[in-house]
Amino acid sequence: MEKRTLGRTGREVSVVGLGTWQLGADWGEVSEDDALHVLEESAAAGITFFDTADVYGDGRSEQVIGRFLREHPASGITVATKMGRRLDQVPENYTLENFRAWTDRSRHNLGVDRLDLVQLHCPPSATIEADATYDALDTLVAEGAIAAYGVSVETADQALAAIARPHLATVQIIVNAFRLKPFDAVLPAAAEAGVGIIARVPLASGLLSGKYDTATTFAPDDHRTYNRDGSAFDVGETFSGVDYETGLVAAGEFTELVRTHGPEGVTPAQAAIAWLWQHPAVSTVIPGARNTEQARANAAAGDVSPLGSDIDAAIHRIYDEHLRAAIHPRW
Repeated sequence: MEKRTLGRTGREVSVVGLGTWQLGADWGEVSEDDALHVLEESAAAGITFFDTADVYGDGRSEQVIGRFLREHPASGITVATKMGRRLDQVPENYTLENFRAWTDRSRHNLGVDRLDLVQLHCPPSATIEADATYDALDTLVAEGAIAAYGVSVETADQALAAIARPHLATVQIIVNAFRLKPFDAVLPAAAEAGVGIIARVPLASGLLSGKYDTATTFAPDDHRTYNRDGSAFDVGETFSGVDYETGLVAAGEFTELVRTHGPEGVTPAQAAIAWLWQHPAVSTVIPGARNTEQARANAAAGDVSPLGSDIDAAIHRIYDEHLRAAIHPRW
């Protein structure tokens, strides 16, 4: 699988990585053994980047990755974690003292002395804009607790504010065929600054897989059940903020597009992932996987041949017709 430099980390990572929210919580139950098998299958398929967070399963996702690292010491995996959601997301909680406590906990969970990459986990805009935030993160780098830092954001404006910081290594942002705004300014700015782009929610919480319909149901503890109105966290994290019924219509058109114009044998999910990583400003795409079959299929998206301008133009048409008015101004 192709590898790219992950922004200012200087690390080479696979263009398809693995998001591990599913292995911690909020997507239905996944056993620890099944989670470990997902990590192993992903690594065997050429994935060299795992993304996690200290709140995924209250540290369970980090702990499973830590077990994987102990059992596969020569894996060459870069692990990115996130911090900042163990307390209320208000600016006064983003202090050096809390940063030290959170990174110490993550280092313990992962079983490492130094974290490869720590990202602030969708903090308030005021935190992203504050000099003190980056002074504290620079201190953690100087102390050897972390090798590099980035920010996971909800909006394009937050991403642009973070990219302006001289030591920021990466921005993680929702970008997919149903969320195109980052292509306008964020990706060009990141490329110019040498900041890595980690593309999350690449399948719009599964909508772009083409497997859902009006009869599809999700487990009660799956955020696609309980967060459709944004009552638990930013609704943009669930189906990319797309109204489910509208999303099904757009997904149907995307599925037909891949069937008629995509490479032979490529699924809609693989096409959606490939379309993202084939943009040169994207460092890595991090779909999640709840089982080994999904892990293998996602990794195979890293080998999809160029999709071409016709598919790109059709994706923009689908977005403009069904989604732009509701999605573009908000995030």
